[in-house]
Order: sequence, then structure tokens, then C-alpha cells
Amino acid sequence: MKKLKLRTKILIVAVIILLIVYNAAVNIMVSAALVPDFMRRLEAFERVTEQSYSEMVKTDEITENIQAAREETKQFLEQTELRKVKTLSYDDYDLIAALFKHDDPEGRPWVVLLHGYTGWKEEMYHYAARYYERGFNILVPDLRCQGESDGDYIGMGWSDRQDVMIWISKILESYPEADIVLHGESMGASCALMLTGLELPENVRCVVSDCAYTDSMSMFRKQLKDWFNLPDLGFVSSARLWLIIRGGYDLKQASALDQVKLSKTPTLIIQGDQDRIVPVESASELYDACTASENDKELMIVEGAGHAQSCYKDPAAYYNRVFEFVEKHLGE
Repeated sequence: MKKLKLRTKILIVAVIILLIVYNAAVNIMVSAALVPDFMRRLEAFERVTEQSYSEMVKTDEITENIQAAREETKQFLEQTELRKVKTLSYDDYDLIAALFKHDDPEGRPWVVLLHGYTGWKEEMYHYAARYYERGFNILVPDLRCQGESDGDYIGMGWSDRQDVMIWISKILESYPEADIVLHGESMGASCALMLTGLELPENVRCVVSDCAYTDSMSMFRKQLKDWFNLPDLGFVSSARLWLIIRGGYDLKQASALDQVKLSKTPTLIIQGDQDRIVPVESASELYDACTASENDKELMIVEGAGHAQSCYKDPAAYYNRVFEFVEKHLGE
């Protein structure tokens, strides 16, 4: 009997230790994926950057167009006033955005540009240059926990959608008649699509989604495999619970695919057919699921483009399609 009691105690202690170790492993995994400062300490940022670069399409054409976009962006920044603006998130984090505004903003349309996972607002300035040239005022936020914006965890588009609603409200406070376009890349594109499941103000005329993923759970599971080379072992479900408790959002709810099923917002979905990060099939899934009318949704598959490279594969075709779509819906 005494031996049995001892074995029971040992088993209980072993289970407690195992749970502590497992919980610590989940914490590390979540932080390594969703906390940029922690990622830097683990050198995960470098690993993510290297992996992303290795999965890009590398052709002379794309390389030359990237360099041309950099020069164009440099000139744009030299000639255009950049202001930093600040607001509070719904859960009291400081959020920072860049603002490029024409001197005569009355009647001009606005675009809100949304960057990707582990990114920052500066990565979207090459889009800003094109929109500014077309007469748009531009707001480019750092999404929570990235760039200059505060936050405990990257929001995977789900927390961010409420933050972007606050930015939209800030625009409408000063310009209540403003027409607004949402243009996102990767996670920012998923965020824009998630927004369409909310009751958006009529001022939001359309969305341009460039290489959006369908849902955050799938992306989190993929990154677990790619970065840690581990089977799931319940880590994703545990990470989901951790984020519900600590991060304030549910990975399972963070689904652009589910949200576009509620959407009436005109939407252009763009995807490179050589995307090795977000499968090209995701674009068709999102397009088919989107409940905007057939006249209000479009799909553009760019041959030879990798992840977030559609605008570099053929800039003229890309921006012609984007502005043709956007201006059609601004004119309604």
C-alpha cells in the first residue's frame, strides 16, 4: 500500500512537471511566432526573413522592378510630407500610422494600406507612392505589436481588424464624406477581408486583397511545421487557448474565409501563381466564398509571381487592374 501511494505521488509530480514543461513550450512557441521582440532574441526574425526570401521567385524582371519601385518610393518620400499620427486601440495600446495627405483633401478618396506578418508600415510605401499619384490621401498603420505600434501579440489580422476600424473612424471624424479603400498585403490582406465581415460604414467602397491567407489556424500550423519541424502534438490547440487567455483573441475565429461569407463589400483578390507561402488555391477559395455580388468581386492570378510579388511581376498590369477596380467603385 505504501509503495502504491509513493508511485501515485511520483506519477502526480511527474504529470505536474510535464504540464509545466508543456506550458512553457507553448509559451515559447507562441512568443516565437507572435512577439517580434522575443523573435529577435531567438534570431527567429532572421530565420523568417531568410525563409521568406528563399521562397520568392527570383528573375531579372522581378529584381529590376523591385529596384525601380525602391527608386520611385525614395523620390515619393523626398517630395511628400510624411506625418506620424497616433490613436488608442480598443484595448488601450498605442497605435502609430504614417499619413500622406494632399493640401486640398476635400473630396479626395482615402486608402488605408495594411502590411503583412512581422512587417511594418514602411513596407507599404511603394503602394502609397502609386495611390498618392492618383490623388489619394493615404493612411499606413503599423499593425499592433509591429513597427512602432504597441501590443502583446501580433493580431494575425483578427485583433487588427478592430484597430483598423478605429483608424477608419478617425478619418471619418475629420472627413465624414470620405470614400475609403482598404488595400492589404498578406496578413494585412486577410485583415482587410476579415473587416468585410463587420458592419462597415458605407464610406468603405472596396477592398484590394493581395495574397491573403484563408485562416490563421492553418497559417499557425504551417509555421509550426516550417519553423520548428515539429508535429502538432496539440500545440496549435494549446496556443489557441493561450491566445484566448493572454492575447484576447481566438485563432479559430480569425478566418478571412468565414468573414467573406458575410461580405457585401466589393473585393479584388490578387494572388501570384508561384506563391509558396500562401497556396494559390486560397485566392479561389476566398473568391468563391465571398458573398459580394458577381459584379463586385474580381480575381486576378498573376503568372510567375511569388508571395507579395504580383506588383513587381508586371507593375503596369497590376496597377491598371487595381485602379480600374477601385475607381469603378469610387464612382458609384
